[in-house]
Amino acid sequence: MQFHHHGYVSTNPRVLPAAGPERSEALPDHMDVLIVGAGPAGMIAAAQLSMFPNVHTRIIDRRPHRLEIGQADGIQARSVETFQAFGFAQEITNEAFRITEMAFWKQKPDSPGEIHRTARTLDDEHGVSEFPHLIVNQARVLDYFSEFMGRSPSRMKPNFGYEFLGLEVGDGEYPVAVQLCDVQTGEKRTVYSKYVVGCDGARSGVRKAIGGRLEGKSANHAWGVMDVIAETDFPDIRLKCAINSKYGSILHIPREGGYLFRMYVDLGEVSEDDNGQVRSTTIEQIIDQANNILSPYTLDVREVCWHSVYEVGHRLANKFDNLSDECPEPRVFITGDACHTHSAKAGQGMNVSMQDGFNIAWKLGYVLDGRSPETLLRTYAEERKEIAKNLIDFDREWSTLMATPTEELENPNYLEDYYVQTAEFPAGFMTEYQPSILTGGKEHQDLAKGYPVGKRFKSAEVCRVADANPVHLGHHATADGRYRIYVFADLDGARAVEWAEWFAHDPDSPQNRYMLPGDEDAMFDVKIIYPKLHTDVDLNQVPSIFFPKCGPFRVSNYEKVYSVLPESSIFEEREISEQGAVVVVRPDQYVAAVLPLEDTVGFQKVFEPVLKG
Repeated sequence: MQFHHHGYVSTNPRVLPAAGPERSEALPDHMDVLIVGAGPAGMIAAAQLSMFPNVHTRIIDRRPHRLEIGQADGIQARSVETFQAFGFAQEITNEAFRITEMAFWKQKPDSPGEIHRTARTLDDEHGVSEFPHLIVNQARVLDYFSEFMGRSPSRMKPNFGYEFLGLEVGDGEYPVAVQLCDVQTGEKRTVYSKYVVGCDGARSGVRKAIGGRLEGKSANHAWGVMDVIAETDFPDIRLKCAINSKYGSILHIPREGGYLFRMYVDLGEVSEDDNGQVRSTTIEQIIDQANNILSPYTLDVREVCWHSVYEVGHRLANKFDNLSDECPEPRVFITGDACHTHSAKAGQGMNVSMQDGFNIAWKLGYVLDGRSPETLLRTYAEERKEIAKNLIDFDREWSTLMATPTEELENPNYLEDYYVQTAEFPAGFMTEYQPSILTGGKEHQDLAKGYPVGKRFKSAEVCRVADANPVHLGHHATADGRYRIYVFADLDGARAVEWAEWFAHDPDSPQNRYMLPGDEDAMFDVKIIYPKLHTDVDLNQVPSIFFPKCGPFRVSNYEKVYSVLPESSIFEEREISEQGAVVVVRPDQYVAAVLPLEDTVGFQKVFEPVLKG
């Protein structure tokens, strides 16, 4: 990490200098953004907006304090990539349980009442990410986002103990009137905001307030879920397992800490006239069913940390914002479980919800900071509704397979094969945004085949020229709200030099049209990667735009110039053309465009509909 450019630092360098107007800890009457719900979607949205100190953001939750026991626990690799941008990927990985394999258990052909292991598969056989698949308490994820907010320039903190009652959208500077109740005192009050983001779960009051509804149906299948500490002779208790026996199925998930684990226990089909009676299934009944499924092994539960019963449902909100004829620009948005619900067995709920929050937050930051027109906010629903639909379709198939007896599958290994073949989807890497004002076309995709336009920027190792350190290029993309521009130089570097001169000096280039006050790279984080070894790069010949002046002392940043490594070339790994290329990456880590170095007009067009000149 970089610091000292504002002067010598001997304290925690992760605590950024405070900026923006002073704000009281008490919830005010007026604000720019009110986030309702301090779950994963709400906390990542707040964390991203905390990096826009001139945008007054508040986040509320009806709980009186931080979450203590989280229901979600699966952290896919795409989420860990995102955590890297917020500065805590390494810390949370160190305390989490890391999934490396999955074991599959089925009933013995010669003894149907007993199970045996039939396969073990690698969790990430194809190496879709350098980051792992983790299991960790949702509460810890929220804690890390809270710490990030507290160290941010705005010093944001959640306001706990406020229940959302309703809202009305009117006119004026703060058009959204939000009715709240202080949970402790019972006092009702109205606060006013420019925008509201509803992150308040499947029973979302914000969704109801904008006339939204969840559409879909239940799969009429119930599961008991329990986090327990137990003694057992089941040999794969510390492996993720899919278990299918004559008595039903279990999805088994080891938890962090070495002793705790979670089991999703099949409770069978639910009749249409059940009216929720299955939810009264006791923990003792869930444990008994788990023991039936695990036979000949036994489970002696010593402590139940948490348990629940739920029916699988796949539902999608009919709207993700309040856009209408009466409200031509959206003012209220919903995220996460408020707009999509599904089973927990694909490990997608928290992960997709966080990407919802990340998506809307940087866009709100840009609009409220004066960088972008309000039309940018329409892209939230356009982008995320399609992703939610894809998620529900995938989860419907996966949860159905989990509950299907082996003898009813078209082949006995179908579940294992499906798990391996579709690994990229649950890992979070199949998201692909379609062409829009934010995402360009693929007419120049051949210049950088390894960076598909609309998909997340997949990092690769490079060498930082100034200090000869091997680093991951994408790991320097922090959640600071900037666009990333990666200039992959051509073989002799001539095109890259011409591009750099244009970007630095032409008054119509984005660098000059959209410059923000402060450091020279306050709007765009621009890096160059050379297709040669660091010993062959002469820093004095590198264009000055790649050494932006930073801080009050106007000192050069030397961490923008990279080369290939002796043992690996990012140009080969990501199939970068010898002609070079410019790869533009959005603040939420998705590729916005791939362009030739000489196409400066096309480069300008990437930003014209998004940014204000």
